[in-house]
Amino acid sequence: MMARLPSPRHAASTLLLAAGLVGLGATAHGESLQITGYIGVLGEWELTGSITAAGSDRTKEFVGPIKMLHVGYCTQDGPEERTGELRVRLSGHSASRLTATLIVNGVECSYSGRQSDSYTGMLKCPDRRAVPLTLWLKPES
Repeated sequence: MMARLPSPRHAASTLLLAAGLVGLGATAHGESLQITGYIGVLGEWELTGSITAAGSDRTKEFVGPIKMLHVGYCTQDGPEERTGELRVRLSGHSASRLTATLIVNGVECSYSGRQSDSYTGMLKCPDRRAVPLTLWLKPES
């Protein structure tokens, strides 16, 4: 099995989004975060969206629409695209832990990740095996 190498665009966005993680400790109600991620063993799905603060300043909860684009090698008629909603809760010192619910086509999946240069963890959906999900968050400018 051949591993997918990150594109130059992905590498650049990784640096920018990782730099934005530093400011997540002080989120304000109404603030929006740009979210980027990859789902799957080889990162077959790219996840993008914008989530907005939904809870109090203390709870650090965000919600918003997301788009998933199949970027794997197996696409035949162009990339498959799906839309859904992402609900995120940040916790821990400097928002070091992230839990989320991803809803696509009425299917609710759960995620829990820890922060390093990104948030990494497993996405768990009903009746499917868990798959890796890596997320980057950045305050919108």
